[in-house]
Amino acid sequence: MPIPRLLRLLLLFVLAGWFSLAAAARLPAPVRQALERANIPAADVAIWVQRVDGRRPVLALNADRPMNPASVMKLVTTFAAFERLGPAYTWSTRVSTTGRLADGVLDGDLHLTGGGDPMLTFERTWKLLRQVRAFGIREIRGDIVLDGSILRLPEHDPAAFDGKGLRPYNSGAWGLLLHFNTLQLTLLPALEPGAPVAVAADPPLTGLAIDNRLVSANGPCDVWYRDLGASLEAAPAGPRLVLAGSLPTSCGRRDWAAAPLAPPQFATAMVAALWAEVGGRVRGSVRQGLTPPEAQTLLLETSPPLSDVVREMNKWSSNVIARQLLASLGATETVALDMVAGGAQVARDTLEAAGIDTRGLVIENGSGLSRIERVRAASLGELLLAAWKRPYMPEFVAALPIVGLDGTARKRLVASPVRGQAHIKTGTIDGVRALAGYVLDRKGRRHAVVMLVNHPAASDSQPAQDALLEWVWAGK
Repeated sequence: MPIPRLLRLLLLFVLAGWFSLAAAARLPAPVRQALERANIPAADVAIWVQRVDGRRPVLALNADRPMNPASVMKLVTTFAAFERLGPAYTWSTRVSTTGRLADGVLDGDLHLTGGGDPMLTFERTWKLLRQVRAFGIREIRGDIVLDGSILRLPEHDPAAFDGKGLRPYNSGAWGLLLHFNTLQLTLLPALEPGAPVAVAADPPLTGLAIDNRLVSANGPCDVWYRDLGASLEAAPAGPRLVLAGSLPTSCGRRDWAAAPLAPPQFATAMVAALWAEVGGRVRGSVRQGLTPPEAQTLLLETSPPLSDVVREMNKWSSNVIARQLLASLGATETVALDMVAGGAQVARDTLEAAGIDTRGLVIENGSGLSRIERVRAASLGELLLAAWKRPYMPEFVAALPIVGLDGTARKRLVASPVRGQAHIKTGTIDGVRALAGYVLDRKGRRHAVVMLVNHPAASDSQPAQDALLEWVWAGK
């Protein structure tokens, strides 16, 4: 007699729950106990552990369940970029001119044409403009034209994710992205409480005023940025970045950051300021536009190789670099509406071509700063194993933070034997805490490790994740 459909579904549900409980019971005791202390059920945790030379996982829990990985999604972007572009891939920024140059005067426009370089920093841009001056251009009678059209991008609202549009982690991509679209603020409190906090801002941005209302305060330096706030106000002379709040005198120098302008406006303000700093004059304006075909190339600025770019992205979890990489991957996908969607498809195709199971994979922007991105712990495990066998394996591993030593993992397990023995990418957003990477155990064996937690109390799961890393290191 056939079993009714409703009864079959109920039976499957019960069996799934039983298998989940059985798998949870097999969790290492320190991991299980840490999860219990955090009131996080095993059903909201996915774990996958396998030796890089092993045939099957030594530990798996909910590994086939698609879960939000937060910034661990950058490993997908990294793998796809290495596979498609190669670790030596570079981007080029072109400087070209229209019109005649005579006696240091360009009777035309100077064009800066972006190539999608994710790391065109303040220092590199200053050097590039200084070379323009050294090659004989002191005055431009036309305009300085910035062309970021190489990346076809969707509209981006920096406040859409969490309402904090001035935070650099919310910045979007652009074809001529400059200095990560980030204004770096160096803060130096006074010795006396109540006195102003000194602020130095880099890079200089023409047209942006900084209204510094920060004051020095008493108290310990624990969460030093807790009482700091930034807002953007419109003013007749242009936008004004208002800095308000207090910084304890005990903190000493601190580095803060803001993204007060959208990437095109940030680049316009930065180039205008730097051109003046190197002694250049422009009769027209610094503006956005397209480079005409007849423009004559003056200089090409080449980016650091992809291996360096990925290292910067993963060590410090740069979302804007991840966005740039995904869009660069999408440059060859002509069917997609934009290069972000195209990059997501290229990444999926790349993983599948490498034999990685992409069931449940959802890529929104490749950075992990998303409420909808999803990946299975087993897929991440397969990715780590595949990367270990690739010729770019040293670059892939070296790009990951070293536990207890550098990057976003520098403060973890500093007093543990795991310190210095694990390369892991971490990820955290509200309701999500994740890690994935490699652990070298005490017997010299390398393991791929993944742990994803999706639960309202996920922020309390770090002890459980650290316990997993220590269990793997112990090699039991």
